[in-house]
Amino acid sequence: MNAKAVKLIEGKNFAFLATIMPDGAPHVAPVWIDHEGDTILVNTAMGRVKQKNVSIEPRVSLSVADQNNMYDKIVIHGRVVSQTLEGADAHIDKLAKKYIGKDRYPWRAPEEKRVILKIEPTRVLT
Repeated sequence: MNAKAVKLIEGKNFAFLATIMPDGAPHVAPVWIDHEGDTILVNTAMGRVKQKNVSIEPRVSLSVADQNNMYDKIVIHGRVVSQTLEGADAHIDKLAKKYIGKDRYPWRAPEEKRVILKIEPTRVLT
C-alpha cells in the first residue's frame, strides 16, 4: 500500500464499505478502518448485513476520504480473505479510542459477537 493510503487509513477517517447482496445489489455502510501491513481490517458484529454478504461473496470495495479534504481520497478493491473472532473485542476497543476517544466501544450489545474482516487489497486507486 502506498503512503497516501496508509495516511488515510491511519487517520480518523471513515471508510465506506461496499459489499454485494445475495440478489447482486450493492450494500454500502460506513465503517471504522484499520490495517496490519497491507491487510485492511474492518470490525463488525456477526450477523450484520456486511458480514453475511462477505460470507457469500468476498469481493468488496472501500472508499476512504480525508475528513478535512474530501477530495483527498482512495478507493480500495479487494477480497475478504478471512473472518476472525479472535482479538475482535480488543480491536473494536482500539478503534473506539481512535475514532471517539473512548477506551471501550460504548455501543456493544451484550449478546453480540464481534468479528474482524480481513481484506486483501487487489487494487488501490489514489
